[in-house]
Amino acid sequence: MQITQIRNATIIVEYNDIKFLVDPWLGPKDYMPGFEAAINSEIRQPRVELPMSINEIVDVDAVILTHIHPDHWDTYAEDAIDKNKLIFVQAEFDKNYLVSKGFKNVEILSPDGFDYKNVMLYKTPCQHGKREIIKPICDKIGMPYDAMGVIFKNRNEKTLYLAGDTIYCGEVKDTMDKFLPDIAVLNLCGASVINGEKLIMDIQDLKEFIQDYPDITIIASHMDTVSHLTVTRKDLREFVEFNKVEKILIPEDGETIPL
Repeated sequence: MQITQIRNATIIVEYNDIKFLVDPWLGPKDYMPGFEAAINSEIRQPRVELPMSINEIVDVDAVILTHIHPDHWDTYAEDAIDKNKLIFVQAEFDKNYLVSKGFKNVEILSPDGFDYKNVMLYKTPCQHGKREIIKPICDKIGMPYDAMGVIFKNRNEKTLYLAGDTIYCGEVKDTMDKFLPDIAVLNLCGASVINGEKLIMDIQDLKEFIQDYPDITIIASHMDTVSHLTVTRKDLREFVEFNKVEKILIPEDGETIPL
């Protein structure tokens, strides 16, 4: 297994010799405004360019789209990805959206698992910010709230948990306890809305995760790219160094981590 950090939550997971592209956000630096309901809305995003060509990024076996927020999927991805490419999504809403854009091979993942070339993919639940606070904000601006995580399992590989856009919550703990993954990719930039509520994990969430699961290897993703971040790679490195925490990997954009 190896994981290549592309940019933001966009990664390539090479698992049992299969290449999965996750959450392709492929537009150029500064092409879109910050989110109106979030902090730092005056800052354009993505804050950085892609570290490699789009053609290189989309040269994969399948795509996993955890949700269709515009920092995880965009028109550049729609144009670049072959319309016959297999894309895994979380729900009927997401499938219908992609079908409306011309994609012909869209599968919905479920908690019971999907066998793709002997790799079992399990949909796992998220709280994309505290549900009781963030969902009404999403409903008000017409943006879907739900996101998913994914478990990868194969007898030849360690079990991988792609947590997705989520805070640290009961759903994450339940997933950890059920699947006992060896490696977790955590989205850790602490992106926040105007009222200060975070949408994904920050350093406090990371502390709690490490306390509960000290032996797991963590890969930090969704870093240094969206306008509404509150945690940077520099912040994470300082936390790791100060607390002498092991098993946390903080890849740069374009970096590949063999596992």
